[in-house]
Amino acid sequence: METIYLGIVIFLFMLAVFDLIVGVSNDAVNFLQSAVGAKVASFRTILFIAAIGIFVGAALSNGMMDIARHGIYQPQHFYFSEIMCIVLAVMLTDVVLLDVFNTLGLPTSTTVSMVFELLGGTFALSLIKVYNDSSVGLGDLINTDKALSVIMAIFVSVAIAFFFGILVQWLARIIFSFNYTKYMKYSIALFGGVATTSIIYFMLIKGLKESSFMTSEYTTWIHENTGMIVLALFVFFTILTQVLYWCKVNIFKVIVLMGTFALALAFAGNDLVNFIGVPLAGYSAYVDYMANGTSAGPDGFLMKSLMGSAKTEWYFLLGAGAVMVYALYTSKKAHNVIKTSVDLARQDEGEESFGSTPIARTLVRFSMNLANGISKITPDSTKQWIETRFRKDEAIIADGAAFDLVRASVNLVLAGLLIALGTSLKLPLSTTYVTFMVAMGTSLADRAWGRDSAVFRITGVLSVIGGWFITAGAAFTICFFVTIIIHFGGTIAILALIALAVFLLIRSQLNFKKRKAREKENEDLRKLLKTADKTEVLSLLRKHTGEELTKVLDFVIENFERTATSFLHENLRGLRRATGAVKFEKQLIKEMKRTGTLAISRLDNKTILEKGLYYYQGNDFASELVYSVGRLCEPCLEHVDNNFKPLDAIQKGEFGEIEDSILQLLKNCRQRIADNRYEGMETEIRQGNELNGQLSHLKREELQRIQGQSSNIKVSLVYLTMIQEAQNIVTYTTNLMKVSRKFQMETEETLSLN
Repeated sequence: METIYLGIVIFLFMLAVFDLIVGVSNDAVNFLQSAVGAKVASFRTILFIAAIGIFVGAALSNGMMDIARHGIYQPQHFYFSEIMCIVLAVMLTDVVLLDVFNTLGLPTSTTVSMVFELLGGTFALSLIKVYNDSSVGLGDLINTDKALSVIMAIFVSVAIAFFFGILVQWLARIIFSFNYTKYMKYSIALFGGVATTSIIYFMLIKGLKESSFMTSEYTTWIHENTGMIVLALFVFFTILTQVLYWCKVNIFKVIVLMGTFALALAFAGNDLVNFIGVPLAGYSAYVDYMANGTSAGPDGFLMKSLMGSAKTEWYFLLGAGAVMVYALYTSKKAHNVIKTSVDLARQDEGEESFGSTPIARTLVRFSMNLANGISKITPDSTKQWIETRFRKDEAIIADGAAFDLVRASVNLVLAGLLIALGTSLKLPLSTTYVTFMVAMGTSLADRAWGRDSAVFRITGVLSVIGGWFITAGAAFTICFFVTIIIHFGGTIAILALIALAVFLLIRSQLNFKKRKAREKENEDLRKLLKTADKTEVLSLLRKHTGEELTKVLDFVIENFERTATSFLHENLRGLRRATGAVKFEKQLIKEMKRTGTLAISRLDNKTILEKGLYYYQGNDFASELVYSVGRLCEPCLEHVDNNFKPLDAIQKGEFGEIEDSILQLLKNCRQRIADNRYEGMETEIRQGNELNGQLSHLKREELQRIQGQSSNIKVSLVYLTMIQEAQNIVTYTTNLMKVSRKFQMETEETLSLN
């Protein structure tokens, strides 16, 4: 039996290593987003500074929050076997859950995931214990106060961080404006003093408060002399900042890099428990059991030892720091999560990662009405002066950056201050909540959410916030059932769940690689939306348009064939798949039109006049093709789903023959657009005209059968719809090929085509 538990402990440490990797992938956005978004230095330099902060914070930390030992469950009432059941369930759930969020590119809270996993596992075993022993109640087994405080902290931190992000960034922009170099002469010393003092205070209060070298005497002295320390730091750094400014040093870059180091240090020093706290609790339980409990057995030895505070060995801390640094440098998913936050906060328009939702549209409409109301009561002179501070065309933004150094500095300083304030008030704030919502608040204050992008940005913010609450629910529910399975299933269940977790993680990695490969296809679009070279804009737009139209025709070929074949053979599953594909493709078409409009607006006026009409015609024909497939699929699905009579043999034979010809035409046109080769396309146009003639003949024959009452009216109506939409598909495809040629060609010389 001891061998089994030793194997569990070893596996827990293996999971801890993987949890550190996925945890850093998720939380790297907290301390990297501002520096990366403002391009304050090379990505390698930013990673190096953050890595130093992480390693120092981990090595000096003894900040193993006792929540992993006795914060959720009351260990004095649980036996060794039950504790091991809970910690194994928590780790299995945690690594899979965090990996899912990282793959989706959504930042979530590792604190919330751990707390609610512990709560779910503890609740599962508590129900079993209460059922078997009526002398104990749930209140004796579960400590719900900590979980409730985390939930309240979510609401409070989200609202406060967002509000102060808006307020402080608005004031910073009023002081510095977007052309901040113009107003730095006297204000930069004061700003630098406040910012640097805030960062140092943040490191002392939040980052190093629980460090191993911070004795109770040091902590007491800092607490008693906080005011004096802050004043001395403010005076010193204000003077130093002014001197550095005279020496032509970019103060904002210094502040951003210092803030990155401070947040990384605090993250490693305080959030380390979220990754290795539970495995270390299991290790401590195993050591105590082997020393004192083997005679009582795993089902008879109570874990009273976990009531004491954790004492973490230095080699665990150094090892964890090394793994975190490795993950920071190598994790592609960390870069994916950072991209989500940077995209939502960027200053300019561009490709949006999220769509539109009714809630987002309502919030935008309410905000516009509120802004209009405030504008009416604000004096014109005041409005004009404020507008001079928010001239975005004067913004000093590094090439390829999402926002400027002023906003990056405010993000880091304000996040540090709010986290330090929460710590002093003993609120379990999450660095994820605070840093993300501060970044969203500052971007809103900077007017980065314009009317053409606000609804998409708000949808993204709501998606991330919703993900935090989904994390809590999913963590609790999954861990609840995993704990029950392990408790009743024993060794076999443990092995099966381990195999399942490994399978899910491997599949997640493979899916992530596939998705990244697909995202590489959009590199041209991202480059297109950033380049300032008008000639390059047209070249990239032509390449991107050809790729997009080819994808649309791929969709039409696949789903026209699927719909027609499924209806002829009464394949309900195939028709449902086609219907789902149409719904998804309609969203892609909307996104293609929106990003295309942004892209074509970057062309010079002459090119827009020459090529703009053809571009928009191509988009319209592509859209009509998708909707034609939808109009074809809908009545076919309804007919088969209701089990109505199928097509007769004559109808099947007629449409089956012409279907092959239509598919061949679609493939030929698709290939011409993909290859950008239009010589001899009169052949496809002539084939299209012939097919439309044949389809018109089929339509007349079917109408004659209806008049002669030799055909079932229900199936005939569906058959006529199939013929009509097939004609539309043929017409729109040939028209798409024509306008694609006109858009792609350098001259306006065209062939005489019928």
